Amino acid sequence: QFIDHVLALFPFEPPLMQRAGLSCDFVGHPVVSDPIATNEEAAAFRDDFGIGDAPLVLILPGSRNNEISKLMAPFGETLALARQTIPDLQCVLPAAPHVVSAVQEAVQNWPIRPKVLDHRELGETTYEMAKRAAFRAADVALAASGTVSLELAANETPMVIAYDMGWLSRQIIGRMLITDTVTLVNLVTDTRVIPEFIGKNCRADLIAPALVETLNAPQGQLGALRDTMDKLGRGAPSPGTQAAGSVIRFLNGA
Repeated sequence: QFIDHVLALFPFEPPLMQRAGLSCDFVGHPVVSDPIATNEEAAAFRDDFGIGDAPLVLILPGSRNNEISKLMAPFGETLALARQTIPDLQCVLPAAPHVVSAVQEAVQNWPIRPKVLDHRELGETTYEMAKRAAFRAADVALAASGTVSLELAANETPMVIAYDMGWLSRQIIGRMLITDTVTLVNLVTDTRVIPEFIGKNCRADLIAPALVETLNAPQGQLGALRDTMDKLGRGAPSPGTQAAGSVIRFLNGA
């Protein structure tokens, strides 16, 4: 009763809002305007960090302390299992600045030590450039569920999604879900091409085979990643421009 008009970031949102009696326009998602590293920058990243042509996994365990506490252990175990199949596997982890200490502590217990991108060591500007290049340079990503899947789609980086939460949250959220996927790429494209392992399925023995399969056969995801960006407004006027136009049209019609 308090909202007159909604600016939606996802194309599936306006019908939901309109059924609830709200005016709503899809205006595009800001991810379509994010800068992407060049192939040359990605190659330089591999050289600078001694990765060369080795298969590279980008590890994205989230940016919240509770995500780090839940995901770092199964992610580490997943990489150890994956390396049994791919012995030259390399790993890089861009640590969010406010959880970098927890990340550095957690990787001490990993059987495989990833290259952690730490803003304290690299400096803010170099860290952001390295992170951007890592997204482009990676062959596959192991990522927490969230908006990061759209950043990976923008870089055409295939992915496996995993997420866990506390027991009580599992019980509550599990009873509220009305969809069989939480991955945004799957939702935007109405596909299920991105493997996801949520809650009780966030286990290394389940995640590792999917990671290896995605690394070895990424082509199955590439079409959905490109389709995601197109559906989110790539090639259209910027989300800011579309949002402004939507507001003006709404006000003129009010």
